[in-house]
Amino acid sequence: MNARTIGNQSVSAIGLGGMPMSIEGRPDEARSVATIHAALDAGITLIDTADAYHLHADEVGHNEELIARALRSWGGDASSVLVATKGGHLRPGDGSWTQDGRPEHLKKAARESALRLGVEAIGLYQFHRPDPAVPYAESIGALVELLDEGVIVQAGISNASVAQIDEANDVLGGRLASVQNQFSPAFRSSLAELEHCASLGVAFLPWSPLGGIRRAGEVGSAHAAFGRVAEARGVSPQQVTLAWELALAPVVVPIPGASRPASVEDSARAVDLVLTAEELAELSGS
Repeated sequence: MNARTIGNQSVSAIGLGGMPMSIEGRPDEARSVATIHAALDAGITLIDTADAYHLHADEVGHNEELIARALRSWGGDASSVLVATKGGHLRPGDGSWTQDGRPEHLKKAARESALRLGVEAIGLYQFHRPDPAVPYAESIGALVELLDEGVIVQAGISNASVAQIDEANDVLGGRLASVQNQFSPAFRSSLAELEHCASLGVAFLPWSPLGGIRRAGEVGSAHAAFGRVAEARGVSPQQVTLAWELALAPVVVPIPGASRPASVEDSARAVDLVLTAEELAELSGS
């Protein structure tokens, strides 16, 4: 599969978002493991998760543990797989989301994530969402400590503005590896952040790149241009969407979520779809 770079590590151009396998409507574990194995078999070497990807209050880290079990049971060589996890966003168990960006929380959460993933150091650890109650630089300072102590190999941020990208990179001494923001045909508000990451050479990881769990299947009908190009090419609208995002900048690595093997296999084929300049102009202008 075509490769891209996150910090100092080469990864597949398409990643796998693990959230759908652990929150509301999640499949049974056997199907989830089969989905992860299908991603690995398709050449995907980036898997995204977070300690907050769980359903009930007493199962923090559910998705991290699921991914760790799937990697252990896969028949291939998982040494090149980058598992990216996040901390600082919480799910109390009632369906809501809260933030905790205190340095002491992030440092503790990272160590607990490493234990769940079964690794000595987390390949990529990202601050999940800014906490309005904590100065941003203080939260990022925790990532600096985690890097320096060897708890994490690379540091990233999520749900960040252009100003926060620059602040994080400054606090990290130029070691910011990734920015994970929402971006899709329906949500293009992060285009400025995407372009800024491209100028810095920082990986940009669109979350919900197909429009979210409930809307991914409708991307071709909700956005007619994507449906037209898909029909003309004989591929799925989801493949067209991911190929369009890949074409926006060489730092883009979409991480579509999946809970079925067929979905992730279809997404993986997007790396081989090269859109024409005319098609890209139509999609970007739609």
